[in-house]
Parts: sequence; structure tokens; C-alpha cells
Amino acid sequence: MADHSKSTVYGALIANAGIALLKFIAAALSGSAAMLSEAIHSTVDSGNELLLLLGMSRSKRPPDLEHPFGHGKELYFWTLIVSVLIFGLGGGMSIYEGINHLENPEPPGNPLWSYVVLGGSFVFEMISFVIGIRGLLHEEGNRGFWVELRCSKDPGLFAVIYEDAAALVGLIIAFLGVLFTHVFSNPMFDGLASVLIGLVLCVVAILIVNKSRALLVGASADRDMLIDVCKLVRDDPDVVDLKPPLTMQMSPDEILMALDVQFKDIGSSELPEVVNRIEATIRGKYPEVKRIFIEAKNISAV
Repeated sequence: MADHSKSTVYGALIANAGIALLKFIAAALSGSAAMLSEAIHSTVDSGNELLLLLGMSRSKRPPDLEHPFGHGKELYFWTLIVSVLIFGLGGGMSIYEGINHLENPEPPGNPLWSYVVLGGSFVFEMISFVIGIRGLLHEEGNRGFWVELRCSKDPGLFAVIYEDAAALVGLIIAFLGVLFTHVFSNPMFDGLASVLIGLVLCVVAILIVNKSRALLVGASADRDMLIDVCKLVRDDPDVVDLKPPLTMQMSPDEILMALDVQFKDIGSSELPEVVNRIEATIRGKYPEVKRIFIEAKNISAV
């Protein structure tokens, strides 16, 4: 696992843990349902970062008899659990608190602490968001933020970015909810803000679920990389043709690749050298390709 990925998760964990405590204090002092939803949100995010770190650690265990290709996909499993928690605990509880506040509105308390905590939280969440973006662009490439986010196979980056984006949107909604509640002296705005925060979390959870599902069931490697690998192999002087590579993303930094190669008329004694050369060429440019299986076709015997 790349250092940028872990540092992104650690940064988000520290920020969310501190922010959650401040939000709970502000919610208690102001009686705001939106602030309570934000406190729940930050608490769930803190737990999510711990689960991502657990997944990173467990995914690094070496291969064994029951898992001959290693444990890399365990990270994707824990990412799926993270998305379930965001949906159930974060989104579900926020919507519940909002509906409860709409049905049983309470007079708003002093909003000062809510404003202070929301402002400070926005600053820290923005810092964490920027760190995540920089880590994504540094690790994945230079094709632009949206393309890299869509193509990223590293939950330590894309999950944290999704969470931080949801947190920033949630803070804006919470601020508007607290503001309108006191401007119009109507607690319904606060309850509505809590429901909207919950809906934002549910949408983000669904996005992470979709990415985790694709990676768990065996997503292929990046398309641009596959195109380049085909070119590298076909440029070898002893290669006639190559069928589209079959790949599986085993972890953010581990890819399994199977190649069906048609060679020129080379002797069987030369085949190991040619195969080793092709593997070295691929790994030289893409070290994340840990395992390469080559099926040779049309080789003449000496």
C-alpha cells in the first residue's frame, strides 16, 4: 500500500475524531438535530477510517494454502463494510433524527457554538479533502481529478475523498439549517437539514458500494495500462500477435495478468528466455503486475 494512501486515511481519522467531539458538544448546547446528524456523521467516518486501516493491514498478509493469491481483496471487503456503515449508521440515523425533529420540533437554542464548530469543521474537512485529492493525483496519474477518481482502485484514496466530499456538503446543509432555524424561528428547517444530510450520506454510500462490488467480484486493471501492455508485448521481436490480456485487480498495488501470445517460429529452448524478457518488460513499467501467466501458441520445436 502506498504511503500516500495511508497518510490520507490517518489524516482523515485525526480530523474526524476531533470534529466529532466538538459537534457533539455543539449539538448538546444548541439542541440542533442537524448538528447531531453531523456529529453522528463524523463519528461514523472515524470508525470507517479505522476499518480501512484494518483492511490495509490484513490485505498485506502473505499467501497461504487457502489463499494462494494472497489476501489483497480483503481491503475491498472492509471498504464494502464501510459503505454499509455510512448508509445505515450515518444516513439512516441522520434521517431518523431529522424526521423525529420534524414530528417533535423543539425551540432552537443558542446557535453560537454551532456556527463556531461548523466553521472550524469546514476548514479541517477541506484540508483532509485536499490531502486526499493530492494523494489521488500523485498515486494514480495525471489524467485529471474526475477520471482518476472514477478509475481509482485504492479505497484508501477514493473512499476518503467521497467521505470528505459528503462531509463538506453536509456542513453546508447543517449551516443553512441552523441559520434558517434562527432567522425564521422555525425548527422545521433544522429537521429538514438533518434529513438532507442523511440523504447525502446514502448517495455517497451507494457510490462506494458500487466501486467495492466491482473490485470484489474481479474488476480488470486500468484500460490505459492494458493498451500499453499490448503495445509492449507486440513490440517484442519474437511476438506475432497477442489476444486481449485478461487481468484482475487483487489489491490497489497488485494485479494478476494472463496473456495469450502467438510467437514466431522459435525453439522450445529459447522460449523461457523470451517469456522472461516479456515479463521483465511489463514489470519494469508496471511493477504492480505481480503475477503473469503466459500461454504460448504456435511454437516450433527445435
